[in-house]
Amino acid sequence: MTEKTALTPKTHTTPPAKFSHGVKKGNILQVAGQVGFLPAVEGQPPTPAGPTLREQTLQTLANVRAILQEGGATWDDVMMIRVYLTDVDHFAEMNEVYDQYFEEQGLSQAPPARTTVYVGLPKGLLIEIDALAVLG
Repeated sequence: MTEKTALTPKTHTTPPAKFSHGVKKGNILQVAGQVGFLPAVEGQPPTPAGPTLREQTLQTLANVRAILQEGGATWDDVMMIRVYLTDVDHFAEMNEVYDQYFEEQGLSQAPPARTTVYVGLPKGLLIEIDALAVLG
């Protein structure tokens, strides 16, 4: 049986509860829901990338990518992305930022499957994203 490995990139703080930012087992890598916090600064609380959906979406995608890289994966290994938005009116803007981001990343294969749902998040946070990758 393959060992399960917790992933926490240097850009992330220790999770506030008993969970991992990412977990890899065999060729499966699950990225936990990430929000738009800037890279961790020792001794300071997490800070959102900014108040706008664009700023938070780009930082959230960067945070997901950091965990993928920590586990040896790329966006091309991602099979499924789940996007959680706090406001239904943000859907079109998020799609625009999302499409532009992946165009700039040069996603070479078919894009991953995606689900988008609407949720409540802590005050000031507008988006959360998780991902499932299969390596090799």
